[in-house]
Amino acid sequence: MSAMRGFLADKPREECGVFGVCAQEKGREVVSSTYVALYALQHRGQMSCGIAVSEDGLLRGVRDSGLVPEVLDQEALDFLGQAQIAIGHVRYGSGGNRDKASAQPLVLRHVKGNIAICFNGALTNAHELRDELELGGAIFHTLTDCEVIAQVFTRERLRAPSTEKALENTMGRLKGAYSIVLMSARKLIAARDPIGFRPLCIGRVGGGYAVSSESCAFETLGGELLRDIAPGEVAVVREGELFSLKAHCGGKGALCAYELVYFARPDSVLDGVSVHAARLRAGAILAQKHPAKADVVIGAPDTGLDAALGYAQASGLPYGIGLIKNRYVGRTLAGPNSAQRQAEVEIKLGAVEHVVKGKRVVVVDDSIVRGTTIAQALRLLREAGAAEVHLRISSPPFRHPCYFGTYIDPGEALVTAGMDAEGIRRALLVDSLGYLDAADMPKIAEGARLGLCLGCFTGDYPAEPPKPFEDKYLSPLSLSGRGEDKEQ
Repeated sequence: MSAMRGFLADKPREECGVFGVCAQEKGREVVSSTYVALYALQHRGQMSCGIAVSEDGLLRGVRDSGLVPEVLDQEALDFLGQAQIAIGHVRYGSGGNRDKASAQPLVLRHVKGNIAICFNGALTNAHELRDELELGGAIFHTLTDCEVIAQVFTRERLRAPSTEKALENTMGRLKGAYSIVLMSARKLIAARDPIGFRPLCIGRVGGGYAVSSESCAFETLGGELLRDIAPGEVAVVREGELFSLKAHCGGKGALCAYELVYFARPDSVLDGVSVHAARLRAGAILAQKHPAKADVVIGAPDTGLDAALGYAQASGLPYGIGLIKNRYVGRTLAGPNSAQRQAEVEIKLGAVEHVVKGKRVVVVDDSIVRGTTIAQALRLLREAGAAEVHLRISSPPFRHPCYFGTYIDPGEALVTAGMDAEGIRRALLVDSLGYLDAADMPKIAEGARLGLCLGCFTGDYPAEPPKPFEDKYLSPLSLSGRGEDKEQ
């Protein structure tokens, strides 16, 4: 197991967060704002990060493996200096690859103008595009989809009258999930795939425009969310003006449901839906469909807490803090075997005996993948004296691969794919187990402007999945893309 898996190996992962800002005037605030925004998006990727800037038309960047404060230290921020436009990225990679070359944004020198580019998503035709490009003489330095997008874009730019038109033409070649942020010498450009799998929004920050994977970045900077970028839209900021290209708009959108369940921060709003409110509704539906005779409701920190509160409110049961997470242990903690992974959970989590001893406890979590982490957390509750433990999951069981940016480590067994609910209940030694039904998922997204992608739960995908065994980069065991380093 790589150093980045550890405690989170038992959770699906969102692979990236993107941000960009175009200010009215050049200044150091552009870099500092991007730095703070990446901190706000750190939950979306903790393997590598970077910032690229445009100062008087000159592009430069810093990117490397590590967390935001590790990579973007004072020396890096001083090098980035002043700018009028900046884009930033935080990343996970599916293969545990921590090399600097796979970090983003990529800065490209091109005869039609230099650009910097970063993205969030997963291309389902990356292998086809890569083969075509390599046969045409392209040389790749990584296995990332971002580099494939960049190579397609640079060729389209030779024929297109503008950077934004080249990106729009590039979208015609791409399949799958992608939210792209691109910067040229004078423009900030953002594009979202025609399905809208991954979130992307636009806001106001310090008098200028900004784009982000999540609205929480705007709030952190004291800005405001203006709107979501529509599926298929190319949004362009140039000289303080915002305009759009919409040739790829008009299809039926489908946001990844797991953004609402787990990936996004609770204080974000995605396509018109408050993430916090969605998780409260998920918990309330669980309480209605899977009630329990219990004394207290607790959540698995941190992403189970909102749903646990919703369960408690709907059921009338007291809400308590029964599990505490050590916030001074980083996600780089790792263990190559089950004994060390168990030790990690014991360091990471602790049970509050005063809350659970002698009590019938409902534990709400967002998902079960391998089952190891939640099993060890449940054991801590038993050792703290819980009389009964009833487990509730605020999403349906994962039974199918995701090809659109939700990554599950191919080396980890997907426990829900091979067992029914009763088998999982027995394996986890809980007194009862209840999942949210797939049919109830749209209810948690009340007021959403898009539908939801439920493919990993139902096997019904809103876009055509790839043919895995025809992909020379794709291991048959991989659930979301290139086994070596899927850039999502």
